[in-house]
Amino acid sequence: MRPVAIAAIVAVLAAACGSPTPSASPSATASPPSSSSAPAASPSPSGSGGDAAVYAQINEQVRAIRGLQEKTPVEPTIVSPDEMTQVLKDSFSEDYPPEQVAADEQLYHGLGLLPKDDKLADLYIDLLSSQVAGLYDPIKKKLYVVSKEGGIGAVEKVYYSHEYDHVLQDQNFDLQKMQNGLDDKTDEALARQSLVEGDAYLTMSYWLQQNLTPEEIGEVIQASNDPTAQQALNRIPPIVQAQITFSAIQGTQFVTSVQLGGGWEAVNSGFADPPQSTEQILHPEKYASREAPITVDLPADLAKRMGSGWSTVMSDTMGEHQTAIWLGSGTVAAATDASAGWGGDRITYLSGPSGSWAIAWHTVWDTKADAAEFEVTAKTAVEKAGGPGQVLPGEGGTTRWVVIGSDDAALQKVANVLGLAG
Repeated sequence: MRPVAIAAIVAVLAAACGSPTPSASPSATASPPSSSSAPAASPSPSGSGGDAAVYAQINEQVRAIRGLQEKTPVEPTIVSPDEMTQVLKDSFSEDYPPEQVAADEQLYHGLGLLPKDDKLADLYIDLLSSQVAGLYDPIKKKLYVVSKEGGIGAVEKVYYSHEYDHVLQDQNFDLQKMQNGLDDKTDEALARQSLVEGDAYLTMSYWLQQNLTPEEIGEVIQASNDPTAQQALNRIPPIVQAQITFSAIQGTQFVTSVQLGGGWEAVNSGFADPPQSTEQILHPEKYASREAPITVDLPADLAKRMGSGWSTVMSDTMGEHQTAIWLGSGTVAAATDASAGWGGDRITYLSGPSGSWAIAWHTVWDTKADAAEFEVTAKTAVEKAGGPGQVLPGEGGTTRWVVIGSDDAALQKVANVLGLAG
């Protein structure tokens, strides 16, 4: 369930994220592949001296806005849409191992978040190929910008400003280090990715406002309103959309609130003390007060209790945002009322003999009323799961369990070993 760690700009969202509420200068202290006819070729850095001068100028402007210094020059690589698709495939396979993709896919099928015949890797690649206009790969230290025509127009410039900010982030804060140790903590990983992307979208917005003419801004908006890209986005299940759109939209809103409240120094401090949950992204006041998620555990010997032939495939944390998506009334743009009282959770997918499986999801809520509200909405969501399921009370009044099985026998078994009354 972890978000793809490549730092990318989503073309279809650029217009929405490119015109934020603040219009003053920032204070330093306060996809299916495109049908492009360009022949496939190995990506190569832009070789024109004129192009180099354009990028050098943008670099200087972004550094002035963001207040960060470049430590090592990074030469941009301009690619066609088809070339970007291949770059994405390579980056995706490196960042998201096949065994983890398979485990997440099983969980999503079980929760009813992914149609039974859909393949998670294929969906991600289709989505990214149709949406990503540029990316910075923090592993390879390479910056890519898509150009459908091969030149540097207003669209390429604004996307480049976004990706160059990722270069500065990486050189000053180490983007790879930020995601270390979070393989089974998707909610926290998505929160950190939201900081990274929100910073880049906000920086891009300030750059656009300060350096493009109204006509050029119109070009960017037109490019961002690509109906083909929007249709591709709409075809993708919400849980997959959420992995890239949340960090762009909610991340921009979060970083804007931080930057307006304390300037870029406050954003820089966020990289040293990053958000711990999507709850903190959705509710910036909870980040400001450092309201940490509640640690929620599952029995370490749960698979053993289930009996012979059972094993744990994966365990993770859903968090407020993904819980909202699962509840069905949530969207990729906001948490629902039923998920807004989230306090913490832990979910596991268990594989059993003869193709049987079970899901155990332990959730804790801020108040008894929040738990009761979740229960009502979750009962409807359970009906759409990949097998029979129940929402059951746990200890105290603020805990709810969601248990789902491949069949009634698996459901009853997991409820029994957890000591839950079915």
